[in-house]
Amino acid sequence: MIACDRYLADDGLRELVILDGADGSRLLVDRRECDGTDARLLAHLASDEPDSNARLVCSEFLADPWHGARRLRATDFGARPEGDGGVPKPSAFCPVVLTDAVGRRYFLRSTGTPAELRWHRESRRRGGAPRCLSARDVVGALEAYEPVCTLTRAAVARFRRDRQVSVSTLAVELRRIESSPIVLNRRLREAVLNAVTEHGTSFSAIAMACGRIKHDRRGNGSGETSWLARRVGLLPSSPGARPNPWVHSDTLALIAREGLGIAPREVELP
Repeated sequence: MIACDRYLADDGLRELVILDGADGSRLLVDRRECDGTDARLLAHLASDEPDSNARLVCSEFLADPWHGARRLRATDFGARPEGDGGVPKPSAFCPVVLTDAVGRRYFLRSTGTPAELRWHRESRRRGGAPRCLSARDVVGALEAYEPVCTLTRAAVARFRRDRQVSVSTLAVELRRIESSPIVLNRRLREAVLNAVTEHGTSFSAIAMACGRIKHDRRGNGSGETSWLARRVGLLPSSPGARPNPWVHSDTLALIAREGLGIAPREVELP
């Protein structure tokens, strides 16, 4: 075990540690420092990956106010690391330009010295430089995991051992997307709108079923419709902002089960 970092959470002091995995791989884990419980997987590093990748994952995780990651499973210790199985062969990587709903274009591009492969968005200004974005930003802009994750995974596989182009940041970004409890809300939004337009359910009724109730001066209760609209990406969380394409998986499950009466998997995007 190698200790990487520590931080204070609501449940006390937690630590980020590296544990041995299968075939020389390493598991980067977040857990309680006092007893090692409530372990969560941040990344599964291949044996040939540098320690700097673990430091990148730690930095991004600690910078995220949600500190979200999935629970560590016993099977993780015997599993192959990310990128070692079920990924496209190096020759399968082919640069593709993706376009969002308003016509903005996204693509993988190598920039900087040393060269690093990252996602970029084309500038709308004539002659403007493309803007570097995280893979998560691109997923949010397209409101879809695919093909962003497939292209990112293929790029990491293609250039992992290429000393001329770094894909360390891309690999970290992919892991954070795959392990984060913050998920896309598009399908949940579609289900809520369908319940309202096709079945006559009101936003207020859905919010009340989720336990989000407000009362007027006379004590009459109604559902917090603004809470629901923000969680499904219909209203921005603050004035001037854009609606958020993300929702916590626990909130998605609450709205699906209690508000809509359906299984959460029906509104989860693959």
